[in-house]
Amino acid sequence: MNRPILAAIVTQNLKDNLNIVKNITNQRFVWAVIKANAYGHSIKSAIDGFSQADGLALLDLQDVHALREMGWTKRILLLEGIFSAHEIPQVIEHECNLVVHQFLQLEWLEQYLSNLSSLEAENFKSKVEIWLKLNSGMNRLGFKSGEYGLAYNHLIHLGFKVHHLTHFANADEANIFPTVEDQWAIFEHTTQWMDGFKSAANSSAILNSPHVHADWVRPGIMLYGASPTGKHQDIAHLALKPGMILSSEIIAIQEITKGDTVGYGSRFVAKQNTRVGIVACGYADGYPRHAKEGTPVWVHLPSPTDHQSGVKVGLIGRVSMDMITIDLTTIPQASIGTKVELWGANNPIDDVAMFSDTVGYELMCAVTQRVPMKVL
Repeated sequence: MNRPILAAIVTQNLKDNLNIVKNITNQRFVWAVIKANAYGHSIKSAIDGFSQADGLALLDLQDVHALREMGWTKRILLLEGIFSAHEIPQVIEHECNLVVHQFLQLEWLEQYLSNLSSLEAENFKSKVEIWLKLNSGMNRLGFKSGEYGLAYNHLIHLGFKVHHLTHFANADEANIFPTVEDQWAIFEHTTQWMDGFKSAANSSAILNSPHVHADWVRPGIMLYGASPTGKHQDIAHLALKPGMILSSEIIAIQEITKGDTVGYGSRFVAKQNTRVGIVACGYADGYPRHAKEGTPVWVHLPSPTDHQSGVKVGLIGRVSMDMITIDLTTIPQASIGTKVELWGANNPIDDVAMFSDTVGYELMCAVTQRVPMKVL
């Protein structure tokens, strides 16, 4: 028998989440962001789950090739553009939309064009559309406002079709500079006379700032059923569903008495007689080693009338490489083989992340290769 841990990917939930995005944005064009192996959900799941998206946005040409091999025929956006001029032939082959965020990338494009025949150059420009990135205050990638027009005019002169893109630093925080309003004002002012589509709204801006939805939105974390703020209560009203359900089983039980300790470092000391469940999941599976005592784990306790019933209990002791320990004192009916949900429909990933001083993004991306994945 295989170790019982499993990451189940529910593609229908991904589809439902995409429909929620489309409804919120009044059917705007959607780039479904699938970087980092679709936030740990797999590229194959992304194709199935986001089949109704208008395009998929990611980072790596290796993933672009996989998408095309799997039959994706719609738009693909390379969010960080090319990393060297040697990648341009693949960009053309796969007909990518390409972010340009610095002059070096522009120089690569110009130099490559100069070595093509007129027919080859026209083929290039007919297959590749440019998304020029404005640094409106995030200060990672993008042209500053004062140089943006120069880059835009240069690309237009080269004959490319050019669109416009920026990224918000604090769309999930209302009063931190730069605010959405600050960045949107810069974006609007800089691009006001330019042709092309505009895209600015990530998950937080989709939820909180409908006036910046523009032509294309770029949802990421909300497509996978987690909150961009890290707080599940902020999205509970939307009925977003988890794309990933990480589950395992209780593999052993210990009965300890007051004063006994549990795990490495003896961090947990029993204040009373305690029933301890040992679960097949640890930091080598991607579960956060720094998860605190009380981190919720949902224990499946089916009843004759409700086969999906269960109860949340708390983590005790330190997370080890292959196991965690949970307090089963209040549920004596739990036994070896009882299923548990580490995160998913009954135990939101954001709640687990909060107890681990991180965010749902990190947890779903951190699930390791040794965890079997099943696409539902």
